[in-house]
Amino acid sequence: MSFYISLTGLKAAQTDLSTISNNVANVSSTAFKKSKAEFGDIFAAAPMQTTNQVAGQGVRVQGVSQQFTQGTLETTDKTLDLAIAGEGYFTVKGDDGTISYTRNGAFSVDENRYAVDTTGSRIQVFAVDPQTGVATGATTAATPADLTDLQIPTTLNGDANGAQLNSVGVSKEGLVSAVYADGSTVYLGQVAMAAFNNQEGLRQEGDAHWTSTVASGNPMLGTANAGLFGSVNSGMLERSNVDITDELVNLIAAQRNFQANSKAIEAANTLTTTIVNLRT
Repeated sequence: MSFYISLTGLKAAQTDLSTISNNVANVSSTAFKKSKAEFGDIFAAAPMQTTNQVAGQGVRVQGVSQQFTQGTLETTDKTLDLAIAGEGYFTVKGDDGTISYTRNGAFSVDENRYAVDTTGSRIQVFAVDPQTGVATGATTAATPADLTDLQIPTTLNGDANGAQLNSVGVSKEGLVSAVYADGSTVYLGQVAMAAFNNQEGLRQEGDAHWTSTVASGNPMLGTANAGLFGSVNSGMLERSNVDITDELVNLIAAQRNFQANSKAIEAANTLTTTIVNLRT
């Protein structure tokens, strides 16, 4: 039995080491959220057995959960670099129509002048009046189907003979505006923010992207800097929330735990060998 108990300890320590290693490896990944391995003890006894005379039977991994704490905001001075200060996610749509959610706001424009993230997914916005910036539809109780792609034309109203694009701005509320050479300002859309009842229920997709599941619940869409949604900061990116000092300390502890379980297996093997080699 002691072999099995120590083996569960080795497997648990290995999972802990893998989780910490992944955190350390992604310390420089934009908007990465660190993970933590969670463990529980294994215990079993017969119905009529006195439990204070029974030892435990090892440990098991209950799960690896992500820690959705705020990462440090780093200034980049690039207008389409967006960082969320507070709760919420950007809503993006892939080429295949898949909707995902991210806090990685490193956006740029593609060959068709659509604003895309590092995976090529287009950021989703609420449609607004080009002159006033007021949303043309409801921003509460909306669904991803109510959103639209953000496109930034190089000329006024996309007219080949129109005034050339001068600059682009994004407000704290996520309202995207474009200023053209003739001095006119056109509002292009308002960044759609998403929140979930259970963030831990989101499915990881890599590249700091998540998709909704039954466990996370349907996304609650809204606009930035209102209600439970944080503000959008233009010219900034959210860094990883990994604290390298904490992770290195945890790494040492996990390594010692692995070594201790290995030593327990070695001790059990020595006792078994001694019993097997007993001579009558």
